Amino acid sequence: MTVEKLKMPQLGESVTEGTISKWLVAPGDKVNKYDPIAEVMTDKVNAEIPSSFTGIIKELIAEEGQTLSIGEFICSVETEAGAQEETAGSEEPAGAREEAKVAEPVKDTSSKARYSPAVLKIAQENGIDLAQVTGSGAGGRITRKDLLAVIEAGGIPQPEQPAAPVPKPAGLQQEPQAARPGRKTESPPAASAPGDIEIPVTGVRKAIAANMLRSKHEAPHAWTMVEVDVTKLVSYRDSLKSGFKQQEGFNLTYFAFFVKAVAQALKEFPQINSMWAGDKIIQKKDINISIAVATEDALYVPVIKNADEKTIKGIAREITELAGKVRAGKLRSDEMQGGTFTVNNTGSFGSVQSMGIINYPQAAILQVESIVKRPVIIDGMIAVRDMVNLCMSLDHRVLDGLVCGRFLARVKEILESSSPETTPIY
Repeated sequence: MTVEKLKMPQLGESVTEGTISKWLVAPGDKVNKYDPIAEVMTDKVNAEIPSSFTGIIKELIAEEGQTLSIGEFICSVETEAGAQEETAGSEEPAGAREEAKVAEPVKDTSSKARYSPAVLKIAQENGIDLAQVTGSGAGGRITRKDLLAVIEAGGIPQPEQPAAPVPKPAGLQQEPQAARPGRKTESPPAASAPGDIEIPVTGVRKAIAANMLRSKHEAPHAWTMVEVDVTKLVSYRDSLKSGFKQQEGFNLTYFAFFVKAVAQALKEFPQINSMWAGDKIIQKKDINISIAVATEDALYVPVIKNADEKTIKGIAREITELAGKVRAGKLRSDEMQGGTFTVNNTGSFGSVQSMGIINYPQAAILQVESIVKRPVIIDGMIAVRDMVNLCMSLDHRVLDGLVCGRFLARVKEILESSSPETTPIY
């Protein structure tokens, strides 16, 4: 018999970790290849992990509720001798393990001294001496996860010498760590008082928190907003909605018009449809619009693929179908992958102005706020118009205000000129 170990698989684009929400097997259970063995939650999707082998479950290495990085071992399976199967989630062959025991390679530390801005920021805020931290990244590079683990453990390494790792301006003396005014330290956990309700943090909520924290730490957010007069759009859509629902069987929402306008503008301003990739910017060919769909306790971001090629009817249908799958818990992993730009319908909650956190690694997110009637000046006279705010958060590493201003101006132009002649539904 041979014991094989299964790893946490890659469950989506940019997903770096997953949380075991429920084991579907127990030690001693027999499983076939591709049988589901566990339910896993990430910040993007809930999914079942299939077994890569046929055999007997020997050990559940990960516990329910535990979050693991992609590639970490989750369980072991006892298989028939000689039935080795090459899969992405299996352990390396036994022969290779024996060779590794005989002569383990010297650990590569060539990149240990290369620090990302996020790592430097966390180290400076918490007074961590990076020279004393062991990195788990490529070439021994220190990652954010390494520093967060050090902080959580409470053993923050202090500099051995008085000189700080970051050069100080001439003439300033280095203060002792404890005497440095305003220095951020790890806050103690909040204590509950009688009558307070303690709500356990679910795996989905932990994953959302981790992804939002990464986006805010790594992407320098900027924000801009435009007002749009959608009086013509409101009148046009309201004239169609009853007949459309009767004929098609689903609603023609305002949001479908906004998604279509954004997709059209992205085609004209492809710089917006980009992603940051460290030493380069990747301008995506396909226009895949991510839409935010909220449930009672989580937020999911399914994707409308090739939105620029779809009609308003087609977009409205996908919005309805994807939202229904999210709320029924039937959304597939592939339906949340490949997004290049996010549009969030915050107006559905009555919001009139907001600043969204970018859906990493995308370069921007657009918040569509509530359509409200407001008095405006037209030709020197006061008129009541249907107005909406479009609020855009952007990654300033990728985008600047000029191109974003032109992009929003084009979206505004498309929406304000909505009519049967300029905006066909089919």
